[in-house]
Amino acid sequence: MKLPRLLLAAPHSGAGKTTVALALLLALRERGLKVQPFKVGPDYLDPTHLEAAAGRRPYNLDGFFLEETGLLALFGHGARGADLALLEGVMGLFDGKDPQGRVGSTAQVARLLKAPVVLVVDASAMAGSIAPLAKGFREYDPRVQVVGVFANRVGSEGHAALLREALAPLGLPLLGWLPQDPALGMPERHLGLVLAGEVRPPLLALRRALRVDLEALLRLAQAAPPLPGVPPFLPERRPPRVRVAYAWDAAFRFYYPEALELLEALGAELLPFSPLEDETLPQAQALLLGGGYPELHAERLAENRALREAIRRFPGPMVAECGGYMYLAQGLWVGERFYPMVGRVPGEARMAERPVLGYREVAALGDSPVARKGEVYRGHEFHYARLPPSPRPAWRRVGGEEVEGYADGRVLASFVHLYLPARPKGARRLLAWAGGPRGPRGG
Repeated sequence: MKLPRLLLAAPHSGAGKTTVALALLLALRERGLKVQPFKVGPDYLDPTHLEAAAGRRPYNLDGFFLEETGLLALFGHGARGADLALLEGVMGLFDGKDPQGRVGSTAQVARLLKAPVVLVVDASAMAGSIAPLAKGFREYDPRVQVVGVFANRVGSEGHAALLREALAPLGLPLLGWLPQDPALGMPERHLGLVLAGEVRPPLLALRRALRVDLEALLRLAQAAPPLPGVPPFLPERRPPRVRVAYAWDAAFRFYYPEALELLEALGAELLPFSPLEDETLPQAQALLLGGGYPELHAERLAENRALREAIRRFPGPMVAECGGYMYLAQGLWVGERFYPMVGRVPGEARMAERPVLGYREVAALGDSPVARKGEVYRGHEFHYARLPPSPRPAWRRVGGEEVEGYADGRVLASFVHLYLPARPKGARRLLAWAGGPRGPRGG
């Protein structure tokens, strides 16, 4: 597989990777190129902005979720029909599950995809120091090819010239820069950036402010070596046979697109509905309640009594993750105010000041719509909510004693966002259960 590609990385979080990615996507589209965006890591928020700028659905690339063959297959799947792939990294270049960044890091994805890396540096408080910084990142791991630098929050043309001159002895080009301007920033909240649909990203302002050598950038992308061929990422598509309703609105929107595509390939007809707006559920055989921001919409969710009751009485299998788990609970506390929720699982959710986050490898404590007892799945947590210990926990952390979530056979509710494409049998089990007359079949 031969596809020009570049990966935007940074020394640390907050350097401006997303801002730079949006500006470059706009500039490349302006050149008439079809650019496929990717986001490294288990991120649901940045991809909404990348899609707005690229006009193409982004995919998540994560080396903790997928082995090399699967990650290469997903890259090829997402990049079909594209002229170039632009990948946005996660956190700092070598930040991951372990201190060396061997797993779950931007560096791991760069190594697996042999992707040239452009280092995005917050230059607001530096000039010549950009050179040893870039030199260290270029030399730390010879398998990670740092080929250029992009400076963010630059004070002036003169400041950019100083940065370019400092990098010249290293042979690292300053490929472009963005000025220090609050109007170019992206609004954030407790889980990260806000969704693209909630605020209009400053796309026009970013494009006007961007200073970039597109020809040099394209040459570096085109120099990326070919990748080995791999099997298709998804199985051969089956005709729709099971109707799956999934929550999709401002309160619930966190799904991996490749996971939804996997369900469709296995025979699911996906039916979106809004817990904020709809009073009835679609005619479906299974129900998905993804993550999101129920705490920001708690009053409207509580007021929609008709849909809460419809979900509580839903007879088919249900899978609820993070925000969906909070919604299925008895209620949700936001500050000192209590809002009744669906009441399908025990406990009341409360918001806390500190987040729970990290990769998870979990073993099923009992049968559920996705897993049989003892099966191990991988996923990720990132939430501020807490629920009391469940009388029927869903998962036990592999290598520890911590238990989490709720499962009663027909319902799986958990703070863990599972990555089903890494274990497609979970998706098959859900559809077999939903489509069968007597519950789950097969494995």
